[in-house]
Amino acid sequence: MFKGITLVVLLVVIAACSTGDVGTKTAIGGLGGAALGGLIAGAAGGGGAAIAAGVIGGALVGGLVGNMLDERDKRMAAQAQNRALETTPSGQSVAWNNPDSGHSGSVTPIRTYQSAGTYCREYQQTVIIGGKQEQSYGTACRQPDGSWKVVS
Repeated sequence: MFKGITLVVLLVVIAACSTGDVGTKTAIGGLGGAALGGLIAGAAGGGGAAIAAGVIGGALVGGLVGNMLDERDKRMAAQAQNRALETTPSGQSVAWNNPDSGHSGSVTPIRTYQSAGTYCREYQQTVIIGGKQEQSYGTACRQPDGSWKVVS
């Protein structure tokens, strides 16, 4: 089954590349989205069909986001996320805005808690691309070196 999923993802990326419409950002976003989609479906106990659907859906969505956000957007979003997780009280947002691309967003910590002695924070992330707002939710936990790792 894994070989079939890998083949589907590879075919999607190759087909997109052959049209000349996919840049590095799309390919990286697509592959990252595919991996995340497959992992989520597998962790949720989904069978082969669910994992395949997660891989394909993740590839398409990840490719779109990867194509829309440039490196500066991603860097600014990551910096806002780090500030929000590290020092911002729950319920307050840290915004970012890239005047060059016109993209913006914010990260809002929702709740802080401890799990097995490790501090974790649930957060909401909003990204605005071309006037269209997308929201996602996640959880990040502090690592021994002080960095934050997204765990869901």
